Amino acid sequence: MRKHLSKIMLVVLAVFAIGATIPENASAASLETTGAVKNEYTYEEAVFITGTPIIFKGTSKDINITQKESKGKLTETYSLKLTASNGATLTRNIAYESDVVDYATIGQKTSNGVVKKYTEKIVVGKTTYSLVDYQFSQGTVTDNRVASDYFSGNVISRKTYAYQTGTGKNAVQNTVTIDTDSRHAGYENFWGATETQITEAVYSYSDGKTSHVKNRLSTSKSRVLNYEENLGSLGSFDGGYAVVSEKDVISEYTYDLSSGQQGTMDLDTEYMPTIERLIIPKFRDLSNHYAKQAIEKLYSLGIYTDASNFFSPNTPMKRIDFTAAIGKAVDLRVMAEPKTKKKSTTTASIFKDIKRSVKDYAYIESAVYKGVIKGVSPEYFMPDRPITRAQAATIYVRALGLENKAPDPGYITKFKDDAQIPAYARDGIYIVNELGLMTGDPAGRFNPNQPLTRAEASVVLERFLNYLENDLKQNYRDDILFFN
Repeated sequence: MRKHLSKIMLVVLAVFAIGATIPENASAASLETTGAVKNEYTYEEAVFITGTPIIFKGTSKDINITQKESKGKLTETYSLKLTASNGATLTRNIAYESDVVDYATIGQKTSNGVVKKYTEKIVVGKTTYSLVDYQFSQGTVTDNRVASDYFSGNVISRKTYAYQTGTGKNAVQNTVTIDTDSRHAGYENFWGATETQITEAVYSYSDGKTSHVKNRLSTSKSRVLNYEENLGSLGSFDGGYAVVSEKDVISEYTYDLSSGQQGTMDLDTEYMPTIERLIIPKFRDLSNHYAKQAIEKLYSLGIYTDASNFFSPNTPMKRIDFTAAIGKAVDLRVMAEPKTKKKSTTTASIFKDIKRSVKDYAYIESAVYKGVIKGVSPEYFMPDRPITRAQAATIYVRALGLENKAPDPGYITKFKDDAQIPAYARDGIYIVNELGLMTGDPAGRFNPNQPLTRAEASVVLERFLNYLENDLKQNYRDDILFFN
């Protein structure tokens, strides 16, 4: 497993794989706790009920996983027909139902579910294990922030199987009860997502024996930004960026079984990668500039849309341009224009100094309504005024939804110019420094009221994307797997 954890990539969640139909606003967390891994075609799952590990496999024709949400009810179904190399078979049909409650005013959702129906049979040789009772309870909470959604939840369940040993007069009816306690956590944003699940199961047999199995599962879909050199040396460009999308699932079982068998088993799978070429930046004033790579990445990704061949990296970044760049970086959903039958009716701009016809106005409006940025007053935005370092820090933290990570009020930052930090920006500056997004100068000053140049803003934006792409995955995959 650990060799997979060293991969550095952008992450987007891929919880369901085969035959999955998922509504746009469905819960990101998986309800199953089997530790199964799957891709577009194959499915694998380890089963320990016999006292010996058995790996069951299937393909897309054997698996159907669906989600359907209607009127606050989310239904998730699993239908599987699997086989093992020793001829054993597993059939499973389970439906879960969750109540999804949207607390829109605070940007949160809860999902609490139960099992609605179930059938399962595991046939190993002449022994059939039939699921006769299934108790299940699940709860997940999701905090929807502008740049990323964060979720965490729990699943507890109890499965009871009946099986017979011996034949005729020597036949004995037996049961095995599997008590499962599972925790999961994850995040999902435009650039990356990860869900990691830690599950512990205790098998209690009617003859008094027990087995213990622990599973650590992590699912992800990855987008890697690569620079591709142009094979032709006399072409109009030297190279450009490409996004390679990859998906992987890693699962590790640690077991101590009633038969005396102990060990560790790894399952993993990957998906067929896809590639997308991006547009080529052709700025003529960046040849030896320290921010060249950051600027060109942001342009290729569509975060910058400058039509000129001159980027002017050392000029101040305007408030309107910075806000639009943040909106595009986090794929901020712009506000839809209100529908009206009256052609002469026009909706007024939210600020007197920005017309609705201005390019990127929709990003400004959405950022204001989402609480990412504010005007300099209730009526004026001052779009052409330079963005300051204090303002930028505040915007980053509001977009990430991490305002509450600062200490209790009254603290002093480590910067020598702490007294110059505006009250509204103190938490933001503290947090961006802790995250490594923005730091002070060599003299130990943050310079909160100093304007950001377009180059400086680009470097910080690149760090912001790296945080969304890599740092969150490090925390939600590697850290959880290594320390749990």
